[in-house]
Amino acid sequence: MYWETLLSWFWVIYYICLLITVGASILSVRYKKLIKMSLITIILTVTIPIVSVIHSIGRIEGHNEVEHFLSQLQQGAIWAIYSFLGYLYIIVWWVLFFKKTFPNPK
Repeated sequence: MYWETLLSWFWVIYYICLLITVGASILSVRYKKLIKMSLITIILTVTIPIVSVIHSIGRIEGHNEVEHFLSQLQQGAIWAIYSFLGYLYIIVWWVLFFKKTFPNPK
């Protein structure tokens, strides 16, 4: 069987972003900034790819991971909602991290 997948450069960028997120979260905890949020970010950054890979294994032939994710999200699959909310949380965490780390100069 042959399944369609996203391009290699997409996966490289995706996993680099995840590694940077985990690293920044660890530094945030170490320097006692956004401790609870950073711990949640670490957990989400590790679990979301695992959950997504497990649920993408049985996807329809001819669909890539994003198409499968979006169709599952429209159908209300718990794993897709978890992944979506997790990515949204990580984006919010990044915004707060930058605001806390680099305060607006006046």
